[in-house]
Amino acid sequence: MAEKRDPRAWRLDEDPFEKINNNSKTHTRARDDGNWRKPHIRVVTGSAGQPFFRSFSQKQSQPKPVHTGSIWHFSRVEKEHLFKAVLAFTVALGFFATNGIFNALTDPLNFIKSGLLLGLVICPAFLFHEIAHKITARIYGCWAEFRASSGGLRFGIILAALTGWLFMAPGAVMIYGNTSKSQFGKVALAGPVSNIILWIIGIILILLGLETSGAFTVAFGGSDKGMLWWWCISNATLALFNMIPFGPLDGRKIKNWSDFIFYFWLIVCFSLVWFNSTELSSLIG
Repeated sequence: MAEKRDPRAWRLDEDPFEKINNNSKTHTRARDDGNWRKPHIRVVTGSAGQPFFRSFSQKQSQPKPVHTGSIWHFSRVEKEHLFKAVLAFTVALGFFATNGIFNALTDPLNFIKSGLLLGLVICPAFLFHEIAHKITARIYGCWAEFRASSGGLRFGIILAALTGWLFMAPGAVMIYGNTSKSQFGKVALAGPVSNIILWIIGIILILLGLETSGAFTVAFGGSDKGMLWWWCISNATLALFNMIPFGPLDGRKIKNWSDFIFYFWLIVCFSLVWFNSTELSSLIG
C-alpha cells in the first residue's frame, strides 16, 4: 500500500523523505504504535535572535568581538567575489568602448583589446576604493570583506551591451563590529580619498611624460585617449559619485559624521572632475 505524504510537508521547500529508499527493513518511518514519525524542524537564530548585520544608526545592545587578525587578510570567498566583480567590470568596459554588443560582435578583437586596456586602468579605481574601506574598518577592529552584487553586475553588463553606457554597482564591503560615528565616517571617507590619491599619481605620471599612445589607447569622443587619461577620469568620477549624500553611498555616512568634512571633500572631488574636463587634455598635449 502506497504511503501518503505527511500533509505538513508543504512547510518544507522539498520533502526530505522522497528520496529515501522505502525498502529498508532496519529502520522505517513507522513507530511501534503505527503512527508515522514526525519530522523535527528546529529554527536556529543568532544570539538573542538578532540579525547578523545592523546599520550604523541602530543602537547595538551587545558588544561585538574585536577583529585581531591581519588587516591585509583576504579570505578565499572574498577573493572569488573580487575576481567575479573585476571580470564583469571588464566585460562591461568592452561593451562601453565598442558602444554596445552589435559593434562588439562586428569587431570582437577591438572589444577584447579595449575591455582589457580599460580594465587595467579603471578596475584599480574600484578595487582600491573598496580595499580602502576594508583596511580602515579592520584597523578599527571590525570584520570587513568585499561581497559582489550579482544583480548589480548583471545590470551593468546588460546596460553596457544594449546602450553602450557604463554604470556598475559591483558590490560593497560588508562590515561587522562596534564603531563610533567618527570611525564609521572615516571608513566611508577612505574610499573617495583613495581615488583622489590615485588621481594625483596619474597626474604626476602625465607630467613625467608617461602617457601612453599608439596601441595603448582607447577611442572616446572622436579621439584616442591614453591610459593615464582614463585613469584620471575614472578615479575623479568615482570619488565624486560616491560623495553623493544619498542611499548607501559614502557621502551620506560622511555627512552624518561631519558636515564640514563632507563639504570639504565634496569640493575637492568636484574640483578634480572640473580639472579633468577643462585642463586634462591640454596637460597631456
